[in-house]
Amino acid sequence: MTSLRPPPRSTSLRLRVSAPAEPLLTGHLPLTDAPGVPDPIEVTSRYLTRGGRPWFPVSGEFHYTRYPAGEWEEELLKMKAGGVTAVASYVIWIHHEETEGRIRFDGDRDLRRFARLCARHGLDFIPRIGPWSHAEVRNGGLPDWLLTRACTPRTDDPAYLEPVRTWFEAIAGQLSGLDRAHGGPVIAIQIENELYDQPGHLLTLKRMAQAAGLSAPLWTSTAWGGVQLPPGELLPLYGGYPETFWTEADGGWPDTCRKHFFFTHQRDDEGIGADLRPTPVRGTEPTDSADSAARFPWATCELGGGMAVSYHRRPRVEAADVGALGLTKIGCGSVWQGYYMFHGGTNPVGERTTLQESHATGYPNDLPVRTYDFQAPLGEYGQYRPSYDELRLQHLLLADFGSLLAPMESFLPARQPSGQDDRDTLRWAVRASADSGFLFVNNHQPHDELPAHPDTSFTVEFPAGPALTFPSTPVTVPTGAYFCWPLRLDVGGLRLDWATAQPVCTVVVDDGDADGDGDGDGGGDGDGDGDGRTVLVLAATEGVPVELALNAETLTSVRSPSGECVTLDDRVLITGLRPGTDALVEVDTADGERVGLLVLDARTARTAYKGVAWGAERLVLCEAGAGVVFDEHARDGQGELRVHGPAGATSFAVLPAPPRPPVVKGAHVRESADGLFTRYRVTGDGREPRPVLRAAEAALVRAVGPAPEPVTGVQGRASAPADEHYDTTAAEYAITVPDGLPLTGTLLRVHWSGDVARAYVGDRLVADQFHSGRVWDIALDRLPAFAVRGEGLRLRVLPRAADARVYVPEGAQGTPRTEGASDAGGAVVAVGRVEWVMTRTWVVGEE
Repeated sequence: MTSLRPPPRSTSLRLRVSAPAEPLLTGHLPLTDAPGVPDPIEVTSRYLTRGGRPWFPVSGEFHYTRYPAGEWEEELLKMKAGGVTAVASYVIWIHHEETEGRIRFDGDRDLRRFARLCARHGLDFIPRIGPWSHAEVRNGGLPDWLLTRACTPRTDDPAYLEPVRTWFEAIAGQLSGLDRAHGGPVIAIQIENELYDQPGHLLTLKRMAQAAGLSAPLWTSTAWGGVQLPPGELLPLYGGYPETFWTEADGGWPDTCRKHFFFTHQRDDEGIGADLRPTPVRGTEPTDSADSAARFPWATCELGGGMAVSYHRRPRVEAADVGALGLTKIGCGSVWQGYYMFHGGTNPVGERTTLQESHATGYPNDLPVRTYDFQAPLGEYGQYRPSYDELRLQHLLLADFGSLLAPMESFLPARQPSGQDDRDTLRWAVRASADSGFLFVNNHQPHDELPAHPDTSFTVEFPAGPALTFPSTPVTVPTGAYFCWPLRLDVGGLRLDWATAQPVCTVVVDDGDADGDGDGDGGGDGDGDGDGRTVLVLAATEGVPVELALNAETLTSVRSPSGECVTLDDRVLITGLRPGTDALVEVDTADGERVGLLVLDARTARTAYKGVAWGAERLVLCEAGAGVVFDEHARDGQGELRVHGPAGATSFAVLPAPPRPPVVKGAHVRESADGLFTRYRVTGDGREPRPVLRAAEAALVRAVGPAPEPVTGVQGRASAPADEHYDTTAAEYAITVPDGLPLTGTLLRVHWSGDVARAYVGDRLVADQFHSGRVWDIALDRLPAFAVRGEGLRLRVLPRAADARVYVPEGAQGTPRTEGASDAGGAVVAVGRVEWVMTRTWVVGEE
């Protein structure tokens, strides 16, 4: 190592960390766990604890009644692999009791089985029991028969509470024995939804649920819209979306969405549910003084994992929008990341009516009849979306460092953006304790590109310990970047003063494989059981040079595969490192331990998964567009890893490598080194792999007619075309399913333009979509197999009238023309490229 004279100082963005303004409150709320549980959950005024340690949960919404029960388990494992620790689900009344007195919990309605599957795989469960849920469901989830009664719903009217009591008792029967007192997964129960002005009724519902036998350490309520809550009884949960379907077609990007891409300490999103509230609310918190922000931590249940589309407004949400919003909320002070939706689904077929929100039921938005994909990280049919990778990267950080982050308060710099139109002031914040923390930067927002910030450095002043100014050479914060950098992070006794790379996770690598070639030839046992060194994995920030600043007093030697190690003051700076699977910096610490710092490039880091495989925690890199689940209960408890991805060859890399090469069912495996990882390339059993994409043919059966005349409904918003138009004016295309094409794992992917499209098998409506420029996927294994083999599918596409008041994202107005395309009333109608997208599940086990 060589000494280096400090460079000339540049202007640095500054922030001062102060001592907490308010003392930490504990035991001040009547929210208690069951006696004697080994990991009691408690709520302080700033964060949650579990088993006496700060706890940073991640919850994701997945509606079991909108997904086939036979596939629940694999989808829950996908959510767990994505870093979700708690699964939330509305218990939608109309899905269970469409006919009065006939409460169904069979098949896809089996609430108990869903909760037990969560428990089986170590996932907490959060039922959101309503009785009114919204969830873009008919009547907000209230059954039609209830609304015919002489009662006032969502009040303490005894005529309303009587059937609610029966409903709560039915839910309690399903969840009996699954509470915390019996070792069950139910950690929280949400009462009602978006009821902002009736605290007495909320308390009545909580007491009724408790009397029915429901129990949880946390009772929650949505808290947006200036909610009034019964004092101390319900934990307020917040939300924030990157886009909305419920605002006006011509209203532009709502400022209530724009604000979520700034660092702020305002928790409320007054825009959520605003179309169902008579009075606009701005910048408020829960109105009862007993429920002020000083008494409750900042917890969320509805950060936008995507967004639904309504007929009149069809927003498109990109992966970076979801990722930037999520990371910004952590920087703002969130201590519970809760997403709506994390997994999309399909509305069930009603026995009496369709079950979507619509103008016909008096609601302000027309939603598709079947699809509830929500552009979620996991799609309507379990498709992996890029937003899943963005969020998983953050959740890996929370899994290993959430206990550090949760107690840290959020601090904002003195110089902040002047308002929501300020594009030029860099948006940043710090979560910090007395002498350490994490820097958060967001330079992305939808619809409006933010400029790059050249020559940027930061100075953070701590109340205990000297200030940090970093990096040593100012950098450019690129357009679209959002990231978290560590400040004075302890890694196995090494102090990392800063890194211009985001912490991902830690993994234990055997000392015997110090050369990083995966062969363990240094004498380690290869089982990854904790007898080795800790490796901190970091993700490089795209466009920012990697710099690691190591506290010199905590180390004795450093070895870097590339770049330069220099001593500057009391630090060892590592610069010029080329990120990748081999970018391992090895450090001998002052207390005799060995620590590694592995810096992955940004793209590779977004393919990383962490879970238990071959008896130990391992880091797995999967190909982009594929996914990994860890099933510890498979193979009679031996466990297995499953790779979901495109049909054909695939590969995955593992760190630390398993003690023996894995066996992949029905495939050949080739092993090779990939930096510190061992990579396994998987091909079929001597057969040519199936193509991932195969062209399909859409034959025009009926030419399009004139566009339906625009119709308006509730609040003067455009209404979806009536059913009869699909039989008369829609263009119709026939798609034949080829013999031999597997139904399982195959999607029909349609590139199309128009207004609204529906897919039928015979006379049965099986899928639909409002055009927003996105491809339309239809899973073949959701269709009646005999009929689809014999009859194929029929796609019916309606044009949109030129004067319809409908918002469609810029650039999504049309697609390239194909045979059968036509203009009708100013709107292009076409089914363009159609293809079969085939996926496969590779089952990876041991010999």
